[in-house]
Amino acid sequence: MTAQVQRDDRSQHDSGTDPYLEHLVDFLFGLLVEVARVRQPEIAPLLQGERTLAELPRELLLPALQAEGIWFQLLTIAEENALVRSRRQLEREAGPDSVPGSFASVIAKAAAAGIGPDKVQALIDQATVQPVITAHPTEAKRVTVLEIHRRLYKLLIDLESPRWTPRERDALTARLRNEIDLLWLTGEIRLEKPSVKQEVAWGLYFFEETLFDRVPELIERLQDALRRHYPDQGFSLRGFFRFGSWIGGDRDGNPFVTTEVTRAALESNRRACLQHYQRQLVTLLGRLSLAAHSLELPARFAKALEAKLAERPDGAAIAQRNPGEVFRQYLACMLGKLEATVAALDEGSPPPVGAYRRAGELIGDLEILERGLAEARCSGLARDLVRPLRWEAQALGFRGASLDIRQNTTVTNRTLRAIWQARGGEGEAPDSRSPAWNAWVRKELAEPLEGSMDLEGLPEEARDTLETFALVREALGTLDRQAVGSLILSMTERASDVLGVYLLAKYAGLFLDDAGVESCTVKVVPLLETIDDLQRGPVILRELLAVPLVRRTLRALDGRQEIMLGYSDSNKDGGFLCSYWEVAKAQTQLTRAGQEFGVPITFFHGRGGPVSRGGAPTGRAIAAQPAGSVHGQLRITEQGEVVSARYANHVTALQHMELLAASVFSHSLMKGSQGTYQVADPEIDQALEALSGISFAAYRRLAEHPGLVTYYQAASPVEELVWLKIGSRPARRFGAKSLDDLRAISWNFGWSQNRHLVPGWFGVGTALERFMAVRGAAGEALLARMFERSALFRLVLDEVEKTLSLVNLEIARGFAELVPEETVRDEIFALVEKEYALTVAMVLRVTGQGALLERFPNHRHRVSQRLPFLNQVSRQQIELIRRFRAAAGEGPRRSEDFVPLLVSINCTANGLGWTG
Repeated sequence: MTAQVQRDDRSQHDSGTDPYLEHLVDFLFGLLVEVARVRQPEIAPLLQGERTLAELPRELLLPALQAEGIWFQLLTIAEENALVRSRRQLEREAGPDSVPGSFASVIAKAAAAGIGPDKVQALIDQATVQPVITAHPTEAKRVTVLEIHRRLYKLLIDLESPRWTPRERDALTARLRNEIDLLWLTGEIRLEKPSVKQEVAWGLYFFEETLFDRVPELIERLQDALRRHYPDQGFSLRGFFRFGSWIGGDRDGNPFVTTEVTRAALESNRRACLQHYQRQLVTLLGRLSLAAHSLELPARFAKALEAKLAERPDGAAIAQRNPGEVFRQYLACMLGKLEATVAALDEGSPPPVGAYRRAGELIGDLEILERGLAEARCSGLARDLVRPLRWEAQALGFRGASLDIRQNTTVTNRTLRAIWQARGGEGEAPDSRSPAWNAWVRKELAEPLEGSMDLEGLPEEARDTLETFALVREALGTLDRQAVGSLILSMTERASDVLGVYLLAKYAGLFLDDAGVESCTVKVVPLLETIDDLQRGPVILRELLAVPLVRRTLRALDGRQEIMLGYSDSNKDGGFLCSYWEVAKAQTQLTRAGQEFGVPITFFHGRGGPVSRGGAPTGRAIAAQPAGSVHGQLRITEQGEVVSARYANHVTALQHMELLAASVFSHSLMKGSQGTYQVADPEIDQALEALSGISFAAYRRLAEHPGLVTYYQAASPVEELVWLKIGSRPARRFGAKSLDDLRAISWNFGWSQNRHLVPGWFGVGTALERFMAVRGAAGEALLARMFERSALFRLVLDEVEKTLSLVNLEIARGFAELVPEETVRDEIFALVEKEYALTVAMVLRVTGQGALLERFPNHRHRVSQRLPFLNQVSRQQIELIRRFRAAAGEGPRRSEDFVPLLVSINCTANGLGWTG
């Protein structure tokens, strides 16, 4: 990678510690100590480093853990505030183009590179950027706590203003102290598992409080950058930034997501969106008080208003209520139509005549209103008041967020086997991996459908699956055809798995024609999760695209085949380096396979919070994608604690949305530019292939150790995770106990809590060491060149280094002591200890640094503020687990260590920044 990318690295990561942040941290710490002295005076010496957790009496352990957890939360809020402030300061001092990850920076570089306006407009026309909110069980913070965090954040912003008198500043400080007191007094731990309905409400909190309103602000930032760098061009902008959700639609391993739950989620999403429009129209109605005698009324608008009043039964009353205020009259008509739409939704009936039936109708009315204002020489009002709502409507439709439906291939294939039996199949249905099964699925797809599917006699699971597909058909026919995003198939292993979903869609009537042979009306997305599945992906895709039905379906939708890539399971399967390389390699190969059929491939990245689940910095992660793999289209999951970290506050939400969208625009405009993004380099690709293979082998030696599951379950609180009620989903798929069926979230959870963090680094040291041993000085020189030139390799090493800084072998050994089998304990910990030392040495050798985090002073400072507290909590957690398990016979909730153990888990999650 060239100097350009290195400069971006420094600006995005570390340029020295921030004095303002230091001040803010000291300020908040002082307030927390004040609260502690009032609520629990014995805890104050602990916070000030004068005592340790181990020295406290047992009865003080719970409040002490809660206090340390609050401190981690306050640190995060302070860092958010300081980051936003530093970006604003950079913009003030050096101009908007200097802010990394902004539209201003991207468009400035595009203009400087000679990229013409036609290319930029083409990108805008095809762009779709969509974060997808999920309720994976990794969020330990309740909405009540999130609201306190938001108030704290806003108070810190208020305190930045120099206009306050000392009295007013003292009052704001007192309010801050009160909010910290509320945190102290608010229970964070759920003792009852949340329902899916509660998770839907949790997701909607972010949409209603922050996200909906940020869409027009985001587009305005792009417009401003275009206006400055292409001043003579008139660009047509649209709502390209959209939202997706899995909450209430993700059925994979979650028995609580039923058809009725999904129906309720769809209705909640739609209602939240429509009510948002209602509030916006009411606001517009109050502001657009323009009198007809004060302006020249455009003839086109006058005619449109006349028609609008005529179609309303209360048209005369509207005109009389707002005499001469023509724009208010038009808005009142629009509001009446929208209210009729909402009323029909509440009654569960189709929208009547006089209501909006599709979002396109609302968008059309907003366009008429916007144009009417502009033609009346009120362009400023049109631009500032109406156009933002039009952009919102284009982005949100009548759905707010498109709900994906996800299911596991084992369930879809079991459902098909049940149908095979019900339709008169003789004997046992063929194995789903067999040629006979593949032939049957294809035959069923090709033959015309005779009548509707009879659900009588089918097992409950099969009936529920088909009822969900029928619900999708119903949802697509009401109000918004994008209410359901995609049908996502987890654990896709072969083309027949995907074709089986098409077949279920056919049985449920999700085809354009009654015979079910023309095309499907909803996109089917294979999810490639394991290393084997990623490697088989191109073969699976070629088999799929060879089926005419699939190609017809894609043409009838948007012409693209979407493929979801799993970071978590591939990491659990092959380790960190191997996972990242296989995901990158799969994108290149899948893109080529699509090109053979003339079908563009778009990718849906299944990322989580920790780096081992794909949680690398957004801008750099997108930059590390292969050239040509983005082209304006990107979907990405936002899971658990990542959602609250990025979207709980207005400013941080907008900043992250811009970073995500601008990174997509930058990759698409600059694709293939040497020194900017990951470009093809055969020598580097061959080296990454070799490194991936070596790291995979090293990781599998650990993963396949016969005692690993025993070690993992005993040497971490993963068995106690079930008591921390942070998600509706079970921790295991199908109740199994094997490593393969343990969810990747739980896998990361355990290794994070016990401070091993194995998924984020194990195998990398062996790979680097053996590569240099085999290739000698030339190999070491190549690694140095890769560190400079390969965005992917640089990202891997950077994130491995940051993960290593959180590993604590002394604490990890304490967790290992919880393993009763001495041989298992000693063998596995020895593997971890040896690989850790090797990985640290090899990373420092390649990067040329003397110590971990030497290149990242800000990150080092952030970690150093947390580790003293985090290490105390981890040590105490070991003792809590030991006592809790010893008293297991009394019943978990009867143990006096039950709640303190859960709080220690929550506290560690706050300290690390993720649960799993």
